[in-house]
Amino acid sequence: MPTIKYKPTTPARRNMTVPSFEEITKSTPERSLIVIKKKHAGRNSYGKITVRHRGGGNKIKYRIIDFKRADTTANKVIGIEYDPNRSAYIALLQNENGDKSYIIAPVGLTDGMTVYSGPDADIKPGNTLPIANIPTGTFIHNIEIYPGKGAQLARSAGVFAQLVAKENGVAQVRLPSGEVRIIRLDCKATIGQVGNIEHDTVKVGKAGKTRHKGIRPTVRGSVMNPCDHPHGGGEGRSPIGHPGPLTPWGKPALGYKTRNKKARTDKYIVKRRNAK
Repeated sequence: MPTIKYKPTTPARRNMTVPSFEEITKSTPERSLIVIKKKHAGRNSYGKITVRHRGGGNKIKYRIIDFKRADTTANKVIGIEYDPNRSAYIALLQNENGDKSYIIAPVGLTDGMTVYSGPDADIKPGNTLPIANIPTGTFIHNIEIYPGKGAQLARSAGVFAQLVAKENGVAQVRLPSGEVRIIRLDCKATIGQVGNIEHDTVKVGKAGKTRHKGIRPTVRGSVMNPCDHPHGGGEGRSPIGHPGPLTPWGKPALGYKTRNKKARTDKYIVKRRNAK
């Protein structure tokens, strides 16, 4: 998926690139598979802002994605669509009974192709199998952590995981972050790499496109008053006045580890993503 760069007719156009959307074959979503997505603007159930810099944005509807991929007969691809809720594109499937569903579109999946789900499916992009039936070294995505719960790992645009080994009744999977993790063999995974590979090369170009996504401006702490941020105050451009940077609530930032030291899933991590 190449990106398009326009003539610099405005300052924003000069630095902006947009996706070509060559893979998109269907422009309108399936009405039976969309639901209303309410806006919360970063507020909790009491109306208090718990996530800063959220609000506004275009109205969008949520597409119901089938992450469980139950064992079925042939599903024919009838369209590749854009999804405003995720970086990856989605594919609309239709089975022999006429039932429709959405899946994450992998690289190489196009209209008219057929995908399968089950232990006897071929090792082809878009097919979903238990990890026990996938050969070692295969690129996979949409990986389950708990059998039957649905895919939770490797779902973003352009990412893939690799099945490294199968031993002692479990599999070792190298995730996109570099972490090697133990996954049960009865968990399902989809063959191939997630589509929209060049998503990370797109340049926003102007502030308005970020506002359309529902993201409000972010202000540096050093330009605030001391009552609003630990970095604030002072005459002119002053140093932050602390041994290291802090969050607005006084907690250490930049490198401060927030993962629970007694996390029960630690035993499933073979190699950390930041291990030397």
